[in-house]
Parts: sequence; structure tokens; C-alpha cells
Amino acid sequence: MEKKKVIYTIVIAVAVWGAAVVAGWFMLSGYENAPGQAQAAPQRWPSESRISRAPGLPTMVMFLHPHCPCSRASVAELSLIMAHCQDKVKVHAVFLRPKGFSQDWVQTGLWKDAGRIPGVDVIEDNEGRESGIFHADVSGQTMLYDSKGDLVFSGGITVSRGHEGDNDGKDSIVSFLTRGIILQKQTPFFGCLLSDRPQRS
Repeated sequence: MEKKKVIYTIVIAVAVWGAAVVAGWFMLSGYENAPGQAQAAPQRWPSESRISRAPGLPTMVMFLHPHCPCSRASVAELSLIMAHCQDKVKVHAVFLRPKGFSQDWVQTGLWKDAGRIPGVDVIEDNEGRESGIFHADVSGQTMLYDSKGDLVFSGGITVSRGHEGDNDGKDSIVSFLTRGIILQKQTPFFGCLLSDRPQRS
């Protein structure tokens, strides 16, 4: 009788453990594939922005939180874009620097990785001014404006949260910069929230 109780207890424990593992897997999968939410990007390059556009070239901005682990994948995909599109676009990687935080807080490994990509300017976004102007709420949000300053793409360039690989965002940007054809104007974006910035009015 005791032996049956022990076996029964073990079976119940294994079943509960299995259910917990499955539930955890579904929660993690849902988190990885849940896109960020944000307002629409400006349809024209904002005149109040202090970020410079390159004359005669499209300009791309990627907004990043310096401590977002998910954004390593975004920076890796940006590197692949630039490998195909050197001299075809001006790119700014814009890193959040909240009020009162030091340069060391901003200039993380992610900052250095972005700075190593040829053709990418890395700049600080003091108090989130620029992310507010461009309506960027999530680390990794990327916006591409054509040479006239019109928005042609807004979204993410990863397949899911923190995962590298083929994705519609990267393909759309490369297609526009190399062939003048935009495949998709908007894609989901995945990353940490950009916080500690002035509220948009």
C-alpha cells in the first residue's frame, strides 16, 4: 500500500512539473513573439530633430536602449543591412541617455557593437528628446526616410525578440536601398521599452 502511495505521489509530481514546463514554454514563446506597441512614426522627417540628414541620400534611424539584451539582434541585423547597402544610406544608431545618467551608462557593449558597423553614426539621445520626436517607444525601432524626407519604412528588423535571421524588415530596407522597391512599409518590432524620456504633448 505504501509503495502504491509513493508511486502515485511521484506520478502526480511529474505531471505537475510537466505542466509547469509547458506553461513556462508557452509564456516565454509568447513574450519572444509579442511585438511592441507605439504611435505611428512621423510621415515626414521632423524639422525639430537635431539628427542630420545626408543630402541626396535616404536616412535611417534606429532607436536603442543601451541595456536591452534583445537589441543585440537588431544591431546584428543592421550590420547585415550595411554590408549590402554601403554608401546608399545615412544611418544613425540613437541611444537613450536619461537625465542624470553618465556616458558610461550609455556607452555599453551594444553601443560599441553599433559603432563598429561601417557607415553607422552612434549618438546619444539626451533625456529621450529624439525618441520622443520620432514617436519611438521600443528599443530596436527603425525608421527609413527617403532622400526627400518622406517615411518609407517603420518597424523592426528582427524576426522575434532577440532572435537574428531572415525577416521582412531587413528585406524591405535592403530592397528599397538597392532596387528602389519597398516590400513592406511596416513590420512588428521587438525590444525593451524606451523609458525615462519627456512625455510627448
